[in-house]
Amino acid sequence: MPLILSALVAAAVVLPVGVLAYLGLGADVALSGRTGEIVLNTVLLAALTAGGSVLIGVPLAFVVAYGDLPARRFWTGLLAAPLAIPSYVGAFAFFAGFGPGGEIDTLTGLALPTVTGLPGAALVMTLYTYPFVFLTTRAALRNLDGSAVEAARLLGLPLRAALAQVVLPRVKNGIAVGALLAALYALSDFGTPAIMRLDTFTRVIFVEYNAFGLDRAALLSLYLLALVAVILWLEARVGAVREAPGRPFRMRLSRTVKAASMAGALVVSGTAILVPVGLFASWLMREGAGAFSPDYVVNSTYASLLAAVAAVAAALPVAVAASQGRFGRLLERVTYVGFGVPGIVLGTALVVVGLYSGFLYQSLALLVLAYVIRFLPLAVGNTRSTLDRAGGNVAGAARLLGAGPVETFRRVTLPLALPGILAGAALVFLEVMRELPATLLLRPTGFDTLATYLWRVYEAGHFGLGAVPAVLLVAVSAVAVVIMLRGEKD
Repeated sequence: MPLILSALVAAAVVLPVGVLAYLGLGADVALSGRTGEIVLNTVLLAALTAGGSVLIGVPLAFVVAYGDLPARRFWTGLLAAPLAIPSYVGAFAFFAGFGPGGEIDTLTGLALPTVTGLPGAALVMTLYTYPFVFLTTRAALRNLDGSAVEAARLLGLPLRAALAQVVLPRVKNGIAVGALLAALYALSDFGTPAIMRLDTFTRVIFVEYNAFGLDRAALLSLYLLALVAVILWLEARVGAVREAPGRPFRMRLSRTVKAASMAGALVVSGTAILVPVGLFASWLMREGAGAFSPDYVVNSTYASLLAAVAAVAAALPVAVAASQGRFGRLLERVTYVGFGVPGIVLGTALVVVGLYSGFLYQSLALLVLAYVIRFLPLAVGNTRSTLDRAGGNVAGAARLLGAGPVETFRRVTLPLALPGILAGAALVFLEVMRELPATLLLRPTGFDTLATYLWRVYEAGHFGLGAVPAVLLVAVSAVAVVIMLRGEKD
């Protein structure tokens, strides 16, 4: 039974890709004249984001992991904090705040350069994705045995050379994983390029959809999926370097280097955090809640709860089947496809499904299906790991005492795995709350969430009205970051 249910879940996950392939084959090729420009913009944004994230994240990871900074746990949390701000919220703040006549100009009289186009999008994406590189690099550094560095120092190698020649080659895979995650995020993001008015695949797909060019939107979605597949293939080729645990390495920083490191961390994280938070605070003080309605919170919460429950229900048979053999593990891997499908692409495919089915079009059920496909891996990963841990000696003892497989699962395994399952549901809930493109395309008429209300405010140019939803989205995202970092130790 779990295998059958898991196969149905896997089929639902790959359905959007098949729909896009079917629809894209008949697309009007007249659009191809712009395709080169769109590809270039998309690839440049991904490359600049990955490169900028490496330039910022790697040095900070070395300093925090190995340096004798005071309160290293505080610096880790501070440098990871930009993950708590959805990139489109940051883009909204930078777009509204910078430039002549922007909010910063109005408040201080300081006319800063406009933040738009490729430079603006790359800046915003870097500020909100460098934590990927920082965290993966820091994790790789903390897993290394510091004895090799100390041996190199004893043999006369200067510290800088020892770090470059001994440590860096051993953590390059961690750096690569973080950079690829940043690039994948840049490829998939819709809000930032749209707000910065940069024609990438995600923005043009949305434009084509609104112009009723579903076939062209599908073809562009396939092009974008091809780029995403390249990134995922590269990420799969990068393996982790495992070493036997040893003594952690510590380096004593000079007073100048320590001060410069802390100042750099404050500038980077402060720019990413204080610009949006400061603007939202000024808007709240000046305009209050404006036309904001609690219905947006209710809608977001309701849809997120439905998606979290549905994702857990779908994840359970997948996780159980994965423990029963190779075919089950294959089905589990298939369910991870949805996580690599950008929200705008998934939304486009499911719009077609809704149109063909009729009864699903612009329904809450179709929107929840999109959420489940998109964020199912969060539930599957947590459920699988907790079921594996819970299905050990205690479950074996229950079977020896005469309990059947179903009874053992219901009375022993499931209660032990419940905390991990709930953690996966919480992550799905939080990610759904901040999802923008799929919600824009699939929400029922009149059904606005926090994210879509913020988008409408941006389109109308009434930036001050976006303070309340932006603050709430940041708060929701902050909870997700806390859950992600809950196991961190100094």
